[in-house]
Amino acid sequence: MFRSKITGLGFFVPENIVSNDDLSKLMETSDDWIAERTGIKNRRWVSDKKLTTSLMGTYAAEKAIADAGIDKNDIDFIIFSTLSPDYYFPGSGVLLQRNLGIKEIGALDVRNQCSGFIYGLSIADQYIKSGMYKNILLVGSEIHSGGLDKSTKGRSVSVIFGDGAGAAVISSTKSENGILSTHLHSEGKYAEELAVIKPATTHWIDKIKSDQTDESYWPYMNGNFVFKNAVVRFEQVIKEGLEYSNLNIDDISLLIPHQANLRISQFIQKKLKLSDSQVFNNIMKYGNTTAASIPIALTEAYQSNLIKKNDIVVLAAFGSGFTWGSAVIKW
Repeated sequence: MFRSKITGLGFFVPENIVSNDDLSKLMETSDDWIAERTGIKNRRWVSDKKLTTSLMGTYAAEKAIADAGIDKNDIDFIIFSTLSPDYYFPGSGVLLQRNLGIKEIGALDVRNQCSGFIYGLSIADQYIKSGMYKNILLVGSEIHSGGLDKSTKGRSVSVIFGDGAGAAVISSTKSENGILSTHLHSEGKYAEELAVIKPATTHWIDKIKSDQTDESYWPYMNGNFVFKNAVVRFEQVIKEGLEYSNLNIDDISLLIPHQANLRISQFIQKKLKLSDSQVFNNIMKYGNTTAASIPIALTEAYQSNLIKKNDIVVLAAFGSGFTWGSAVIKW
């Protein structure tokens, strides 16, 4: 039986660092106000107008392919997770294929926001296990900065999000090490609690032009409600993955949660009684990069030698939809 294994990792973030003090010049806020509520000190925002979601994904993908030690034409399928694609259509997956200059392989886009990388990992895992593909390129990439309300009115959302991309090569192996299980969930009745409602098929170009006061083009987040749901679902889906894999919380070598808010990660850490060395966070440097947050964090943790062979690594995410999921990996 085939198992899937992460064989290569890479990430890319824009050079432009935006600090909390920088944001205080755009809106009524402060370093203390942001750090206390989110744990974020800096984030990266694109300043180079030529930099696109697919191009950032390409830079991350090239690093992951090199790390895997394979040729780019060994990739036989692409999965691209993003909520901020280059175009309304086509998806960013085909643009990544074009940017890499590889053969005419399949490309699939995943629109599951903060849970997008976990969903993509689960899809890749099933394809590999079935024997259909041998090397799948999974990318999470986001440019949020162009779509944020940077006024005081929008500060509760705009201070959180950053731009960045992360990538992983998922390969077939007969080893016992690799992805042990993935677990996916959704609850659409809360779809509008964290969403960008427009533009939409019911509110298109003619209405956009005629109504300049409509604020539903900006991201909306019911912050307290999202927090309360996130901490419950994170705990549930982490425990679900461990139980399915016949593991206990004590077996976790490293938990890498989606970097939504440092307070959420700290709440989960305390609830599961994990030590600081068992949880990896980097939201302080990059903010919430949505589908890119887990691969960026996973890459940094790996490059910092925080992950060793046979370690049990747990990935978990919660986000818009609501959607949430986890993956349990034996490294």
